[in-house]
Amino acid sequence: MTPCRVIAMDGPAASGKSTVARLLADRLDFALVNSGAFYRAIAWVLLQESGHSGTSEEDTARKILESTNIEVVFEGRSARLSLNGQNPTPHLREPGVNAHVSVISQFPFVRNLLGDIFHSLAAERDCVVEGRDIGTCVFPDTPYKFYIDASPEERQRRRAAEGQTDRVAERDRRDSLRAVAPLTAAPDALRIDTTHLGIEEVLERALAHLAAAGVRPQGT
Repeated sequence: MTPCRVIAMDGPAASGKSTVARLLADRLDFALVNSGAFYRAIAWVLLQESGHSGTSEEDTARKILESTNIEVVFEGRSARLSLNGQNPTPHLREPGVNAHVSVISQFPFVRNLLGDIFHSLAAERDCVVEGRDIGTCVFPDTPYKFYIDASPEERQRRRAAEGQTDRVAERDRRDSLRAVAPLTAAPDALRIDTTHLGIEEVLERALAHLAAAGVRPQGT
């Protein structure tokens, strides 16, 4: 059996990585895993179950999550979490989640829990996995790595256009400086600055890079 392939798609908020990851998954017929959405889902359930105490103490978070029914559900090719039978997707951009997801993502228990889930998914099917440390920490051995970036001003403009109020530069600064799995580009990642590029241009660059590495859409 041919080993499953993982495309790691890292970068800061509002850089365009989510759109590129989705389009790549569609074009290549890969599963799509948005790791940030998984972390946000965990942040949401902790806030629901314990209030802010669940977002500051790892022991509290562990107890809650050990009693939470966590399942992976596919909607089309996109994976998401189901938590105690609930779909957290409508709540992932709520202010409380925005404020606490960076803290929760540093808890070793949470990282190990979600890391196991990501690896289980990648063992079953080809995946595009997007996030902030996919190529550096989660799948450091994959040969298919991208780092998608844009200027802070452009990223804030895009976030505002989406109706989001979180300050992307501040959150990215925290994530870049954190001791656990900081936001950074893998040395062997292809870096693409999307500040002045249309999404089709970014997609074509990514596809050309993958084709040179032997990863092509089916039938081509």
